[in-house]
Amino acid sequence: MTTNAELAGRFEEFADLLEADDVEYKPRAYRRAAEAIAAYPVPVADHVAADDEDAIQEIEGVGDAIAAKIVEYVETGAIEELEELRAELPVEMADLTRVEGVGPKTVGKLYRELGIETLDDLEAAAEAGEIQSVKGFGPKTEQNILDNLEFARQVGQRQLLGEARPLADDVLAYLESLEAVERCAVAGSIRRWRATIGDVDVLAATEEPEEVVEALLEWDSVDGEIESGPAKASVRVGEIRVDLRVVVPEEFGSALQYFTGSKDHNVSLRNYAIDRGMKLNEYGAFDVSEVEDHEAGEGTDGSRTSSGRRSDGRQRVGERVAGETEAGMYEALGLSWIPPELRENRGEIDAAAAGELPDLVSRKDVRGDLHTHTEWSDGNNTIEEMVAAAEERGYEYYAVADHAEGPGVVGGMGLSETEIVEQVEAIREVDAATEIEVFAGIEANIDAEGEIGLSEAVIDALDLIVASPHSALDQDAETATERLCRAAEHPAVDILGHPSGRLLNQREGLAFDARALARAAAEHDTALEVNANPRRLDLWGSAVQAAIEEGATIAINTDAHRPATLEYMRWGVHTARRGWAEPAAVVNTWSLEELRAFLH
Repeated sequence: MTTNAELAGRFEEFADLLEADDVEYKPRAYRRAAEAIAAYPVPVADHVAADDEDAIQEIEGVGDAIAAKIVEYVETGAIEELEELRAELPVEMADLTRVEGVGPKTVGKLYRELGIETLDDLEAAAEAGEIQSVKGFGPKTEQNILDNLEFARQVGQRQLLGEARPLADDVLAYLESLEAVERCAVAGSIRRWRATIGDVDVLAATEEPEEVVEALLEWDSVDGEIESGPAKASVRVGEIRVDLRVVVPEEFGSALQYFTGSKDHNVSLRNYAIDRGMKLNEYGAFDVSEVEDHEAGEGTDGSRTSSGRRSDGRQRVGERVAGETEAGMYEALGLSWIPPELRENRGEIDAAAAGELPDLVSRKDVRGDLHTHTEWSDGNNTIEEMVAAAEERGYEYYAVADHAEGPGVVGGMGLSETEIVEQVEAIREVDAATEIEVFAGIEANIDAEGEIGLSEAVIDALDLIVASPHSALDQDAETATERLCRAAEHPAVDILGHPSGRLLNQREGLAFDARALARAAAEHDTALEVNANPRRLDLWGSAVQAAIEEGATIAINTDAHRPATLEYMRWGVHTARRGWAEPAAVVNTWSLEELRAFLH
């Protein structure tokens, strides 16, 4: 079955190829449809199978033309118009656009002028000085490409969480539909909700391993088999590798703990177990405290031996005391179950031993979204439409924070001060007509020195100010830290938005001292944002943890530019959980009265 992630990828590719050919308007429409499809709660292919074109066109941004292409792809596995565009521009678009400063239009121009199709072609042209000979390019651009090629190659092997996790959900749904599967779960970095992942790891418990492996290989969404065996298989779904491992049900918990990782967490946990006379592995937890004869043979049940090998050849040491459930693996060591997001060896084992694990924030705790956009700047929808979507999610409050004009703002679409005041009036009208509290905000640009460029009159008219860096993102760490701290100390700034300005798999963004920034933010009651856009996830787990330890407040915001992307809150919440965030530390879990008191 065609997955939503696969469909979304095709329309993102459409947008890139059209943009590379200088086509106006259409790329934005395709990107809008791609984001809506990726966030759609049920498989769009189900609507195609049911011949329900009305349901397809109810998806945000999907009209007759795009709906027809969806049906064509689901039914045939290809879109004729997309194939024609690929033939006209035979480039490795995804790889090339990972180089910072190289967008689809640049790719198109370099192909037409120099025949560049791959990263290797790009590197060879830059080293030969050919790029600066193209009109509109110069030595600085050429050097920037050379400087960022290595980063582009490194990140090219990793997928965004927001792209891989929906596929993982589809894999789980498929496996759960199989009678032979008793339990299944994702494992690895995707279960720890890392911002990028290498592949999708899935674990299934079954008494019929070969049947489950064969079922995965026959799944309609699989584009190709990489390798397979009696108890495991690796397949390719689109550009993403899926690794399945099957285990017997009584070992599901121990295997899930082992294969979730991280490596550092598992090593520390095994050492913790050894100090207490225990041994952990993917087959279970074993009490070895009284084992004396390490050459003893196998016991009558094949599992409770001192040190011998079972009939299947696996080494078992001591009495097996846990393994069926993951919680049991931790309980065997006297520890509370540790949420997967925390398993990075940043103090979670000691916290579990002391009974001090955090009560992590969850989506049900979130009462509103404080950084979103509308068609007034670079969003796609009206204020009314965005507020209505927030109401549908049950939010108590919501903030419109369109871009103010300033360096680095995409397409020069920021609002002038006159336009900001006009928008405030429009927001007040919407607020008066709805039950949800609607705040009039702005996303101000933090310039290279840390200033936000808003007059006192405009500041007074607003309810909330998100200040974010959009330019000068190559500053050294000391300069960047001073810049961000200065913005956090501004008396009118409520939230410091996406502090590094990074774009995952595209640019690294600012390096800064997270603790120094957190101290400044805590002192001046400025929240630090976890930007939930899966291309950003900025702040990230370790930086959130540092912020919380320094007493700073966190805001989890989607930076949504259309209703469908309000769903990005999922990624933001799990990223905050990776930073040990409890509800009390997250400003948009607070009551309306508490939030009002916090805002400057």
